[in-house]
Amino acid sequence: DILDDYLKTDGVWILTRNKQFYIANNEKECAEKCEAERKFNCRAFLFTRKKLQCLTLAENAKMTVTFNSTDAVLYEKKIYLLQCKRGIGKDYRGTEAKTQSGIPCQKWAEKTPHNPNYTPEKYPNEGLEENYCRNPDNDEKGPWCYTTDPDTRFDYCNIPECEVQVMHTAEGECMQCNGEDYRGDVSRTESGLECQRWDAQEPHMHGFTLKHFPEKDLKMNYCRNPDGELRPWCFTTSPTKRWEYCNIPRCTTHQPVSGLGSQCLSGKGEDYRGRMAITESGNACQHWNTQFPHRHGWIPDRYPCKGLEENYCRNPDGEKRPWCYTINSNVRWEYCAIPFCDETEQGIAGMSNVPMEVPLLEECYRGNGQSYRGTTSITTSGKKCQAWNSMYPHRHEKTPERFPAADLRDNYCRNPDGDNRPWCFTTDPSLTWEYCNLKRCDDHAQ
Repeated sequence: DILDDYLKTDGVWILTRNKQFYIANNEKECAEKCEAERKFNCRAFLFTRKKLQCLTLAENAKMTVTFNSTDAVLYEKKIYLLQCKRGIGKDYRGTEAKTQSGIPCQKWAEKTPHNPNYTPEKYPNEGLEENYCRNPDNDEKGPWCYTTDPDTRFDYCNIPECEVQVMHTAEGECMQCNGEDYRGDVSRTESGLECQRWDAQEPHMHGFTLKHFPEKDLKMNYCRNPDGELRPWCFTTSPTKRWEYCNIPRCTTHQPVSGLGSQCLSGKGEDYRGRMAITESGNACQHWNTQFPHRHGWIPDRYPCKGLEENYCRNPDGEKRPWCYTINSNVRWEYCAIPFCDETEQGIAGMSNVPMEVPLLEECYRGNGQSYRGTTSITTSGKKCQAWNSMYPHRHEKTPERFPAADLRDNYCRNPDGDNRPWCFTTDPSLTWEYCNLKRCDDHAQ
């Protein structure tokens, strides 16, 4: 896939003068425009979903200013983000511009203080831009540059090795499923950035601490997957890149399967593997591997251990109980009526779930809804709310720890930041947040 060579970031726009506009039907077509770009060296492209607009860019987020843009998706060529070298660094395109002894590099296009043998004109495909360290002559010692010291013609650069050794280690350095149980010590991202320590709050503030996630092994700055992402990740030490996935291979041998999974409801039903495929109101479930009538991110190939088979009810995201998307275009998702494994448990849970099972007719909010403490978890367009303590599909700062007075429980609609009315982050990857399907209370009927 042509997009495998790019790093994707949702909701970001970058400011650059050197760009070209195209019309493209999808991201792949836009990537092809970037590969074919001849007016400049295309390092990234922007794609807008609504306008189907494609912008090829000479710069990436490391080189210019970024800002939020809801409809835009930024794709950056990974080769230009790598700050480490693979092998002798022939394909290194990072921005290191000083030698191992700290001397600034001479620009490749200049002739002083040294007259270069390697120039951008003679070697247009070697990435000889600015004064960045490169290896145009396949030097076994790696990237180098001409120096700005008249007495030193050239010197090598101190470029760290990419952590490719993880690809050749024992099974302990690989991941099962989506890497939720990965406990290895890889501490660089897939583009070579060093990971920020989990117990640090600089350069990025976050809520993923050992205190709040004691079972997630958030040690040192090792890559982990505490929030059900596609694979292990970490916050980076780069101020311009908040977080990034880590390059950890899947294990070639699979973990032994303990039993066949539960056929009844126990706890939240995350291990339920029965064949119920109808919601509690009678709607048939949509198949997990289809995107109609509802588009979603729970694709079986991406989550191999979540049991997303056929259209069976499942609980892949830690919801209250198993659910599914429905084939009713007006009802995006619903819970399923799975029988409890224990009748005693059923009686207790059934009693405690009454408010959730029977939505109160007077469910409404007053003022701007900051005092709302109901259990609605659906947006105005019918999308399911993302749990406040989850970072998937949207990474955010509105955590229960940071807003303790806002009652950010489960995925209930709330207004922690003084907005116009209650809202939530959505489980739809293409829509970050939305107001909730709630009405203002009628003062006369209160």
